[in-house]
This record gives sequence, structure tokens and C-alpha cells, in this order.
Amino acid sequence: MDIVKRVLEEEQREVEKYKSIEVTKHLEAKVDLGYLLCSDPNDLDEKQLKKNKEQYLADLTRENVQLLVNELWEQPTERVEECIVAKLPAPSFVLPRSRKCPVPKPLTKWEKFALEKGIKKTKKDKKVFDQDLDKWVPTYGFKRAQAEREKDWVLEVPQNADPMEDQFAKKANAKADNVAKNEIKRMRNIVKAKKGAIPRTGYLGPDTATSSDLQVASTIAKASTASVGKFQGKLPKEKTARGIGVKELIPGAKRKASHITDGDEKIANLELINSVLSKKSKINDDKAISVQKREAREEREFKGEPAKKGKKGKGGKSKGKFQKSSGRKPKAGAGERDPKKRFGGRKRR
Repeated sequence: MDIVKRVLEEEQREVEKYKSIEVTKHLEAKVDLGYLLCSDPNDLDEKQLKKNKEQYLADLTRENVQLLVNELWEQPTERVEECIVAKLPAPSFVLPRSRKCPVPKPLTKWEKFALEKGIKKTKKDKKVFDQDLDKWVPTYGFKRAQAEREKDWVLEVPQNADPMEDQFAKKANAKADNVAKNEIKRMRNIVKAKKGAIPRTGYLGPDTATSSDLQVASTIAKASTASVGKFQGKLPKEKTARGIGVKELIPGAKRKASHITDGDEKIANLELINSVLSKKSKINDDKAISVQKREAREEREFKGEPAKKGKKGKGGKSKGKFQKSSGRKPKAGAGERDPKKRFGGRKRR
């Protein structure tokens, strides 16, 4: 009996080791093979979760993975390089995203031309051997400009060119023009890729901008200064764009920009300085003091206060300005000296 019991136990363990592929659930699980995703809408068993949390979650995960594998084996297959591969359907589950899905970058004009003609992009060598310098020089990046200066340390003047013309400056200007042209082409590619017109720019159409667009761009460029185009000169036959003023360029502005030129501004400033320096002060100190005293006296009379009397000495007479009392010298600060009146006397040494 012990042998039979032991055999039955071993068989039961083997059966438990290889569980059945059939999984039954109260609510059917949703399987999306496009993302290899399986979502289980059934609630968790709280009793089993509290009793043995790790084992319960492991069993639940095995069942959901088994459902996903069962669906995967039902898909059509094909052989790729001696391997059997299942053809997965398109995904149907909507994943939450904070941003929109990335879109492929539109091709530029040159990329479209290269694609049509079958031109493939080849990688440049980082360094090439220069016969003139007799050394290896970089084709781009670090130390490329230094190699060009060493190579073009002297330039030949063309036969029909002006001998006094700076050939180095001419070469630098040509390089700057090429950079500007490439930048214009890059901006055109951006406009074409966005399939829309950028307002108030030099390029608004599929090929070129109209005359009114150029007038608007020129007017805005001149007004993009601290003085709102006040000191910007004009060409002989230049026209300003209509409907664009200070109010349109500066929100909240009420006054129009004055049309004073540079010369008129200097004349106006000189006239203002001369008028300020030529005028003399019209303030009369004595008159101002008397007016202040009169206003103070009228204010006291209006309030009903008694009139302010002057100080009296021993003789009973009021002391006026610089009046001495009998037998005594005036105290310091007792009298008020008139700043406009001069007093004689010898100087102390």
C-alpha cells in the first residue's frame, strides 16, 4: 500500500507540474496581439490575496500569459530564414500619450531629387591628403578653416579684375552669400513642409513674394528699432505699406511717430538749449519774502490771533534790524543780515 500511495503522489506532482492550457474565467480577458497585451477585467480574490499573496499573483499571471499564448498559436505562420514566425494583426488598444505620435520628417527638395534619381548619400572621409600642403587635412569640422587659410595664404588676381581690389574680402563675401542662399533654401523647405504661409516674411508664396508683401516686410524691418523707425532714411522711390503704423506695431500706442529728420533734430535741440541758457531768473527775493510775510499775517488775522510784536530792550523801544540795546552788544543771531547789502570795516588779520 505504501508503494501504491507513493506512486500516486509522484503522478499527482507530475500532473501539477504541467498544468492544463485551458483557462476559464468569469469575464473573458481582452487580448491584443498587436501589442502582445492581455488585460484581465476580473476582480482579485481578497481571501486568496491575504492568505498567500505571492503564489496567488504568480498563478494569475500564468493564466493570463497562457491565454496570450493560446491566441498566438492560432495566428497564421510563415518561414523566415529557417524559423517559423507568426503574423501578428494590427494593434487595436489605444495607448494613452501625453504628446501626439511622431510623424515622419518631410523630405527636402534635394532629398526628393536624390530619391528620384537614385543618388545615394556617401560618407565623406574625415581626412584627405592635400598635395599643396603636403599633409593630411580634415575635410570638415575641427581645423578645417585653419587648413584653408594655410592653403590660400596668397590669391591670384584675375586678368580683368581691379588690381586694387581685396581678393580675400571678395572670397569671404562670396562665402557669406552662399551661406545666406543656403539659409533661404532651408527656410523655403520649412514653409513647403508646413504647407502654409508665414505672415510678414520675405517669402509668402510658393515661389516668390508679392510687392505688397515686400513693402510690409520692409516697413516692419525699419520700424524694428528703439525709435520705431524715426531716424531711418528712405530710398528715392520707396513706398511704405498701408495700414501699418505705430498703433499696429506697438500695442497701446496712441501717438504717431514724428517725421523729424536727423538735421531737424539737431536744430531743435540747439534752439532749446539756447532758450534755456539765455533766460535769466525772474524770481525777486525781496518780493517773495514780503509776499510770504503778508500771507502769514493775513492767515493770523483770519484765525483771530494777536499780532506778533517785536522784542523790546530796557528803554522800552522795539529793536529793529542791527539796532543795539543800551550799553550792550547784540547777541549772535539776534539780527538778520541782508545778503545783498555790503558793510564796510577793516579786515581782521
